[in-house]
Amino acid sequence: MSIELIISIVLGFSLAAAAGFRVFIPLLVLSLAAHFGWFPVNESWEWVGSTAALWLLGVAAVVEIFAYFIPWVDNLLDTISVPLAGIAGTLLMLATMGDVNPAFAWALAIIAGGGAAAAISGTASATRLTSSATTGGLGNPVVASVETGAATTVSVASIFSPVIALILLLLFVGGIWRLIKKIRGA
Repeated sequence: MSIELIISIVLGFSLAAAAGFRVFIPLLVLSLAAHFGWFPVNESWEWVGSTAALWLLGVAAVVEIFAYFIPWVDNLLDTISVPLAGIAGTLLMLATMGDVNPAFAWALAIIAGGGAAAAISGTASATRLTSSATTGGLGNPVVASVETGAATTVSVASIFSPVIALILLLLFVGGIWRLIKKIRGA
């Protein structure tokens, strides 16, 4: 396995996992990276760097971010965010894979990319549901801020240093688990 392939796998995994926090932020960051030539995407994904894709993903990201700051709307969004995150994670991982065997790329994208995004999205949904139950929804904007910050930080770090992004991702997930334990123990 080449170092380029390993980096693209770590990049794809980190972006996919970030999609578990917010579906559209990692897609927007990948779009920006492709548009400005910071990271080459798979040949069939060159459209993601287009101006139209930038605008569409930018608007979708802003709408998603603000919707999560509205208590109870955020819980409604969670019903669709887990499957959407899984799909986005799969596609993000696939987009970053270089010229590799399609069977390998799809298997890795579905298992690692989609799995990571769905797992983190499910954990984030549980955190928000716990926050809603314990604070009447008043704590949900704090949870939304942390998730948006995590998605943005991991996504941007993924483009410039996939290894640092992976470390940040592990720190964010560990922090979420500690928060869930603290809230349930209270």
